[in-house]
Amino acid sequence: MLTITPIPAFNDNYIWMFHQSGSSDVFVVDPGDAQPVEQALKQQQCHLAGILITHHHYDHTGGITALTADGDIPVYGPDNTNISGITHPLKDGSEVMIAGAQFTVFATPGHTLDHIAYFTASGEQDSPALFCGDTLFSAGCGRLFEGTAEQMYSSLSTLAALPANTLIYPAHEYTQANLEFALAVEPNNQNIIKRKFEVEMLRQRLEPSLPSSLATELATNPFLRSGQASVIDAALQKGAQPGASASHVLRVIREWKDQF
Repeated sequence: MLTITPIPAFNDNYIWMFHQSGSSDVFVVDPGDAQPVEQALKQQQCHLAGILITHHHYDHTGGITALTADGDIPVYGPDNTNISGITHPLKDGSEVMIAGAQFTVFATPGHTLDHIAYFTASGEQDSPALFCGDTLFSAGCGRLFEGTAEQMYSSLSTLAALPANTLIYPAHEYTQANLEFALAVEPNNQNIIKRKFEVEMLRQRLEPSLPSSLATELATNPFLRSGQASVIDAALQKGAQPGASASHVLRVIREWKDQF
């Protein structure tokens, strides 16, 4: 079983640190900044054993060089030569053993073209775990900087098919703002109303809103619900055409979210 903890970075990033219970060898996901990782390693008397990268944006990769300067540390990431420091390039369907857990890699283009996610059935609390970077957020999804709505819809559909008890570990604390938008899309969704209250309580106590569960996301995340009648109706009010595909609905609500 893995122990997974967030390391806050920048304004709203989380660098996820995980290790096999009882081990001092830890791995980090998307270290955009080396300093908070180094501080966490020192405080917890741990040894950095590897790095996982989901995509090329600097707030996810900026700490690689400093963190690997003093050791032969493996860096797993997309097969993208523009990311300096990747030692283990991965593609869709790759299987890797990390921290004693078997991970499956999914290509999840949409936010960027090189984006990947890491899934293991051996996560925390006997639940599967998904490190999803900026593809899937709690109550949201990443902006379409490089990919298309069709790609994002396909990527989200892949993740939505994982076990419902999967715990999701996105790279940003965006939940409150995303739930405000989700409620604008589905104002009568009682699951969103309940989740919004729960997250407000967590954030008032300065606690992370993450991880979320896939079951929670399927009930509250409009970008996983683009085939639902209530989300389609909201998209129609924003210019979607009757009979539009689920990916087109996603495009319309993503464009709405960009201006929200």
